Amino acid sequence: MPIVGLLSIELHIPYARSLKDKRSVMRSVKTRLQRLNLSIAELDHQDLWQRARLGIVAIEQSQARVEQALDRAVEQIEQHDPNLIVKRTIDWLA
Repeated sequence: MPIVGLLSIELHIPYARSLKDKRSVMRSVKTRLQRLNLSIAELDHQDLWQRARLGIVAIEQSQARVEQALDRAVEQIEQHDPNLIVKRTIDWLA
């Protein structure tokens, strides 16, 4: 049975001065993550300039592989900007 992991990430974009700045950063982050074959959605704070919450989902045959995929997502975000991630949690869905 496939294992589904949902990674929720709170982001802080301190240099965003408008929603346009935020959208630019979010577009870049989402593009990087889509290359990893993950599903991504902005879940909250759409109307705030400097905050965002992303939901990232990975589906694999084992929990270890899901964790690897979600860890790669975090690495990609941190490579883009090491200070974006404020909080992250993983929920397991069966």
